[in-house]
Amino acid sequence: MEDPRIVGLEELGEYAVTYVSFGKGGPAVSLSMTRDFVTFRKLGTLLPPEDKDASLFPRRINGRFGLIHRPVIRGEAHIWISFSPDLKYWGDHKMVMPARAGSWDASRVGLGPPPIETPQGWVVIYHGVRVTASGSLYRVGLALLDLDEPWRVIRRSEEWVFGPQDSYEREGDVPGVVFPTGVIVDEETREMRLYYGAADSSVALAVANIDEVIDHISKCPTPREE
Repeated sequence: MEDPRIVGLEELGEYAVTYVSFGKGGPAVSLSMTRDFVTFRKLGTLLPPEDKDASLFPRRINGRFGLIHRPVIRGEAHIWISFSPDLKYWGDHKMVMPARAGSWDASRVGLGPPPIETPQGWVVIYHGVRVTASGSLYRVGLALLDLDEPWRVIRRSEEWVFGPQDSYEREGDVPGVVFPTGVIVDEETREMRLYYGAADSSVALAVANIDEVIDHISKCPTPREE
């Protein structure tokens, strides 16, 4: 079990936990449901391997559940979205954000924490990787998806906004990695708390103001059609 993302599905009265499971076919996205984090109802593998970096949206979109995930197809690793009427059968697959050649997120991209719903759109925090001669460089970027058509990217940061700096982020089992998978937004204080893995050796916390984050994204360019 790897990299769980947790969202509360209010209409079901349960929390959905998407995570990476491993079998003979490789890593795949699986789903479990829980009400109390003591007992879990396993729904099994959602999509065939190789697939990672998945999260459900916290509510239905146009009557269907949405899933952001990162399949590897012909060696390419881009962010996709799929939809389901029942959390079991998935289809209507669309690529959302590709890796960008020559950029900080050139080699592969993947979702960080679950999408954050705001009046402006779904705020997406994602990681990007650029493979260099000395290893893989992990950085974090931002994007804004349309509320009703979340496969449509409204804005996407050209530069990364968060990367490894301190010793606990640079030294560890996998050096030089910041890997966010959890986020909480305090609606009263507007504080955004970002939980991330540091060098695959510890869990750390970064904070920001969600309104400042949205303001930053609103100034980012609209992606060109791929």
